[in-house]
Amino acid sequence: MSATSIPTLTSFRRIVVKVGSSLLVDQLAGGLKREWLATLATDIAALHKDKRDILVVSSGAIALARAVMKLPSGALKLEEAQAAAAIGQIALARSWSESLGAHAIAAGQVLLTLGDTEERRRYLNARSTV
Repeated sequence: MSATSIPTLTSFRRIVVKVGSSLLVDQLAGGLKREWLATLATDIAALHKDKRDILVVSSGAIALARAVMKLPSGALKLEEAQAAAAIGQIALARSWSESLGAHAIAAGQVLLTLGDTEERRRYLNARSTV
């Protein structure tokens, strides 16, 4: 790649995709944007087929659980946020697994804390896992 060329996705071996809650969850309906996720999974599958490593960093667990738990919009108490995350994470992981599974791609989940990036031994372990 020359200094003046603009890189494209195919220029990289490993690609990190960050998916925020607002892209993934329909706040009004309180559910997952399934068609959008299916389209993204198709795009990920094409890159995967081309031998690219794809890492998805996904938000959305709390947003998905709000409707189930009938939580109000706005800030949540810590215990409400933790409960929502626990409920929503299951639905979120299942949705990713189903969407990618439709393309014969196995989804995995790695949960990290700040300590996993600050302590060298834990950082090396997390990096090896990914």
